[in-house]
Amino acid sequence: MPAPTQLFFPLIRNCELSRIYGTACYCHHKHLCCSPPYIPQSRPRYTPHPAYATFYRPKESWWQYTQGRRYASTPQKFYLTPPQVNSILKANEYSFKVPEFDGKNVSSVLGFDSNQLPANAPIEDRRSAATCLQTRGMLLGVFDGHAGCACSQAVSERLFYYIAVSLLPHETLLEIENAVESGRALLPILQWHKHPNDYFSKEASKLYFNSLRTYWQELIDLNTGESTDIDVKEALINAFKRLDNDISLEAQVGDPNSFLNYLVLRVAFSGATACVAHVDGVDLHVANTGDSRAMLGVQEEDGSWSAVTLSNDHNAQNEREVERLKLEHPKNEAKSVVKQDRLLGLLMPFRAFGDVKFKWSIDLQKRVIESGPDQLNDNEYTKFIPPNYYTPPYLTAEPEVTYHRLRPQDKFLVLATDGLWETMHRQDVVRIVGEYLTGMHHQQPIAVGGYKVTLGQMHGLLTERRAKMSSVFEDQNAATHLIRHAVGNNEFGAVDHERLSKMLSLPEELARMYRDDITIIVVQFNSHVVGAYQNQEQ
Repeated sequence: MPAPTQLFFPLIRNCELSRIYGTACYCHHKHLCCSPPYIPQSRPRYTPHPAYATFYRPKESWWQYTQGRRYASTPQKFYLTPPQVNSILKANEYSFKVPEFDGKNVSSVLGFDSNQLPANAPIEDRRSAATCLQTRGMLLGVFDGHAGCACSQAVSERLFYYIAVSLLPHETLLEIENAVESGRALLPILQWHKHPNDYFSKEASKLYFNSLRTYWQELIDLNTGESTDIDVKEALINAFKRLDNDISLEAQVGDPNSFLNYLVLRVAFSGATACVAHVDGVDLHVANTGDSRAMLGVQEEDGSWSAVTLSNDHNAQNEREVERLKLEHPKNEAKSVVKQDRLLGLLMPFRAFGDVKFKWSIDLQKRVIESGPDQLNDNEYTKFIPPNYYTPPYLTAEPEVTYHRLRPQDKFLVLATDGLWETMHRQDVVRIVGEYLTGMHHQQPIAVGGYKVTLGQMHGLLTERRAKMSSVFEDQNAATHLIRHAVGNNEFGAVDHERLSKMLSLPEELARMYRDDITIIVVQFNSHVVGAYQNQEQ
């Protein structure tokens, strides 16, 4: 929806509007004399409670930004050139193609494209992709952080190891434990597929390893080796819950190293949602905690595209989630547990890693804060207790797992944080990716959505469609192509370079007001391999 008027007036008062939007019209007076193009306002994941505001707001708010700077009224245009736009969009893109064996690709996954576009500074989203080496399959996931990037960073580093360990047979777990005991080299569990910007925290690696080792030791004790069948759904659920439990425990225990001690507390007090896919042959499992989404792109017989949702949002728009929360707490909390479409009136996702302020008792929170470092004790957010906080925990990291058996018509899977889904409908996402991957544009009547369109404008739209069909895509990455549309689409569903340039030119202080971080992974399936699986079973 359009940004509220009060957001624009400070900009107008300082002639900032012409600087940001670069319109042909410019202001000499302090009244509204030009209309900016429609740019949706992004909703923050937390309400601006005074105590929270000190933790979540940028050091300089948008009001201070516009009041503290004065600009001349001379019209200025800050359009980025197409190469500059491409440089920004492609800075974080990554592609991986599954290697072929004996000239044939034996995996049901051809490869994947991924990309990120930050709105927060630094970006709070993370992504991960890895091949399981001791078991079959590939893991891919997107992680949306809030209250900082500490939790999403930790989850992106650690969760796949917990999942891989959960999937290992008893004998392999014993072999790994014996190797650690004797000081021998460990069997590699995962092969990571990472962009250079997707880093691992070296300082916390020993702590993370020790927690993971404790987990597999418990799995060894629980499993005597009699059962060889691994339930993937159960393994995913156990891995999510165990990692969240370890994040909480590490924060409670603390660490003698002051840097690590502060790190584990930052991880626990911030939060992250996660949407993870495990692909093994034709078996696709999606484990989702929070409001990121997994969308399957299906090509129909006539060449058109349809979207199949493989995850459910865990927020106030999901009636089942609201009902679950109410049933987990006393009836007298029915009106306060979900308020203004947020958990306790504050948090948008109803499931997340970390966020111990919604999980720990008040006594435990106070004890950890008082014994923690000064940076934590001096922070207003950490000392703030959510309103109507009577029967914690109110938040869980337990995922909802969806299973789908791949078919030849299932061409790709899109995993993306809510920054994408806030700007694009799922059907448009699947159509754009499908047309990009196949190079075929399924012709739809040009919809103008009630706008008054001149013959010249309609001619321009038809010319643009023809150019798009005859030209080679400038993007070499499906995720980049999707981000280009998500940020640059105009009201007619076509990429408008001027709009794209303006959105990418927004200063850090303003960018988060209009969109969220966007992280996308597009997984392309091998229809021939998927079809061969089906033929073998018939």
